[in-house]
Amino acid sequence: MQTVVDVKTMRESDAAAIRGGVAGRELMYRAGKGLFDAYPFKGKTAILCGRGNNAGDGYVLALLLQEAAIPCAILLLEERFSEDGLFYYTECQRRGIEILPFDGDTDLSPYAEIVDCLLGTGFRGALSPRYAAAVARINQSGRPVISADINSGLDGDSGRAELCVRSTLTVSVGTYKSGHFLGDAKDVIGSLCNVDIGIPIRGKKRFLLEAEDLLPVLAERKQNSHKGSYGYVSILGGCPEYAGAVKLANLSASALRAGCGVAKLILPRSLAANVSPYLLESTLALLPEEEGHAVLSPVALDQALSGQRALAIGMGWGRSPHNREILRYILQKHALSLVIDADGLNTLSEMELSLLRKTSCRVILTPHPKEMERLCGLPVEQILSDPIRCAEDFAREHGVILLLKGPCTVVTDGEETYLVNRGCAGMATAGSGDVLSGVLAGLLGYAAATPLTVAAGAYLAGRAGELAEQKGNAISMTASDTVAHIGKAVSEICKLRLPTGQKEER
Repeated sequence: MQTVVDVKTMRESDAAAIRGGVAGRELMYRAGKGLFDAYPFKGKTAILCGRGNNAGDGYVLALLLQEAAIPCAILLLEERFSEDGLFYYTECQRRGIEILPFDGDTDLSPYAEIVDCLLGTGFRGALSPRYAAAVARINQSGRPVISADINSGLDGDSGRAELCVRSTLTVSVGTYKSGHFLGDAKDVIGSLCNVDIGIPIRGKKRFLLEAEDLLPVLAERKQNSHKGSYGYVSILGGCPEYAGAVKLANLSASALRAGCGVAKLILPRSLAANVSPYLLESTLALLPEEEGHAVLSPVALDQALSGQRALAIGMGWGRSPHNREILRYILQKHALSLVIDADGLNTLSEMELSLLRKTSCRVILTPHPKEMERLCGLPVEQILSDPIRCAEDFAREHGVILLLKGPCTVVTDGEETYLVNRGCAGMATAGSGDVLSGVLAGLLGYAAATPLTVAAGAYLAGRAGELAEQKGNAISMTASDTVAHIGKAVSEICKLRLPTGQKEER
């Protein structure tokens, strides 16, 4: 599990390290050395330097390349230096390293690699014309590009950019920043690594989930167990407009492949004939209906939910005033892990959110940004500008676990926050969110409803999607392709477990 921080926390931690006795000049050297070690530089290297400490890292890199007998040149956009940066720039001058001014006409074709030391993680907004021209030149060069700390032009917190460097490799310095994963980051960062330069983090930490972090959730199973050992879960949804028999079957299949003991579909009675042929391992419970939409029947609902550990609700549910009655009844009368998605979220946005604090359910909400807008009242643009804080604030206020969908998924209860950097473009298709809900329900059949469990569900669904895309392509993928690869994603995780009796060396 890797630590992720916001830019403010990183800046304050850096300042605290310096106050604690580590010279800023030493930290800059470590950053430059990290750049040098992270990439196998061979030919003549162009190091594009802007201003401040990010440029200073580039000056250190130039000195190290010279010592390694690798030719390089510093291409300078402006002569503005931090105190530590000026020290290393002066040393570059003293050692005779080639320093050239950079403008929009500068030719980058003579260089084998390009290093982006233009702007750091503190950049916000739009690039100035001079820097925009430099970024455009870098992106048009056709050369490998190594970005120092973060791609110039990319927001260090939100990962959004109007124009930014497209890197072959980005070398994060100190600790990963949220902008390395959110927003446009996946589209502009080729590979990503972090260089620890010895800065203890002071302040709020979030965590990037990694494969081995799922092992406590996907615990080894005993031979002496049965389906009841792994939980009974239900999925409630469907209506005439969104019957989606195969999609609903995918939901239950997702839950079973994620490991629950029994998965049950709870549907309006009239959908039974359409859905039943697609249910091979799942069971079915039927609710009374009105014009195809389920209506509240406490007796039928209590019977359907008896003995259930988890319920996912809202997929293909449509819009009906009866939905509010059903959701309110479950929140008031039942105590289980409750995943609310899709039309369930739209229904919740029309209700009193105070219900979330009063329920005995452990509520998990799984909105995309537009659904989040309906829930919290903030415009999508504001949510995307700071998605982690928005998710944390809402989860803390309402006592829920919130899974905010995006290129990188944010999972939080307001205190404990995980980033899940799994998934792919092929999952931008109808039903992918439903598959995630099925996976979550399946895990919650046997695992506690914690942010880690929910993040594990996002990881498994995202990794299954990646495997499906690798086998096919991003354009032709369907949600059922993701379902078919859940088992392989689980296998990848379980293979990381040490053999019984073998202890990890530390």
